[in-house]
Amino acid sequence: MRVVAKFGGTSLGSGDRINRAADSIAAAVEDGHEIAVVASAMGSTTDDLLDEITFETGDEDRAQIVSMGERTSVRMLKAALSARGINATFLEPGKDGWPVITDEFGEVDVEETQRRALEVADDLENTVPVLTGFLAEGTDGSITTLGRGGSDTTAVMMGKYMDADEVVIVTDVEGVMTGDPNVVEGARNVGEISVDELRNLSFRGAEVVAPSALSYKHGGLDVRVVHYQHGDLLSGGTSIEGEFKNLVDLRERPLACLTVAGRAIRNQPGIFHHLSESLSESDINIDAVASGMDTVTFYIDEDEAERAENILHREVIARDELSSVTVDSPVAVIRVTGGELPNQPGIISEIVNPLAEARIQLNDIITSATSVALFVDWDDREKTLELTQDLF
Repeated sequence: MRVVAKFGGTSLGSGDRINRAADSIAAAVEDGHEIAVVASAMGSTTDDLLDEITFETGDEDRAQIVSMGERTSVRMLKAALSARGINATFLEPGKDGWPVITDEFGEVDVEETQRRALEVADDLENTVPVLTGFLAEGTDGSITTLGRGGSDTTAVMMGKYMDADEVVIVTDVEGVMTGDPNVVEGARNVGEISVDELRNLSFRGAEVVAPSALSYKHGGLDVRVVHYQHGDLLSGGTSIEGEFKNLVDLRERPLACLTVAGRAIRNQPGIFHHLSESLSESDINIDAVASGMDTVTFYIDEDEAERAENILHREVIARDELSSVTVDSPVAVIRVTGGELPNQPGIISEIVNPLAEARIQLNDIITSATSVALFVDWDDREKTLELTQDLF
């Protein structure tokens, strides 16, 4: 197999851990696999360097300073591999063969980076390249950076552009866990998770794989997360499945919008539970939920509207803090899903403005880390779909 292995700062945080990393790389090479390595700065080196920049500095000088962590790591790891008889070379911005190039806007130059990455891949039979993560080279030869989590981005990007079979993220967690083991009891490894699930978790605080890295994953590229103590690059951990697809989708069946009003509902513990549970017990599926200070709105299949209204009305009668329930139908929902949505400032206005210009009333909008759901009158569904598809 052709594998890109990324070692995080913790996995390279000491001489012993560098030895462990070199052992796992050497074992994979000796088994006949082609290995490219991406290295983060040792331990907390990057943060330590940033903390020491207490003076005014330009972007170029700042990038030079913070790059020292990764540039030290690749030299250490290359030396450890050479000591094991592995033909290795380190690559960093400015050195012949360096692949990651950014344009004048600081964005990755895809065409040039892909061309250079394939040149690195062509030599994998002869050497193990150890690349600095996080860093890139500008068109003028300057050092640039890929932002927070950039080493993950380097690894998955290289995996994609080098036609690798797998990217292995070696880090200080067992993989993706069911919960934070420092907070919850009984947390265990999730053997498999979809890229959509992980991307949403990453944007909501899960520090496993940088969200920017997952944008480069395609369906034919396996990505796994393993603990640095595991020792085997080719097994264990959590496998990340699938790929992001930009999608504009119209729900074929109309929805009904049921809104329950009450005094300061948001500050009333248990209200949402009682309302949603009453629908669930009657096998009514909730497509989406929106809440305000004094309302909770449930979107359900229009065919269930009358039954759901009666169920929620019983809850209104039974609870003093609730006032009334009302129904609006038919409602259409158009969902925009895409891995790059969170990285596009102003994307909500770009989606909404064409609707306003077309005099389409937007009844509701619900966003998540990687999707936007637009709720409009059923008669406006086709025009809304057309306008939204034009954007993507």
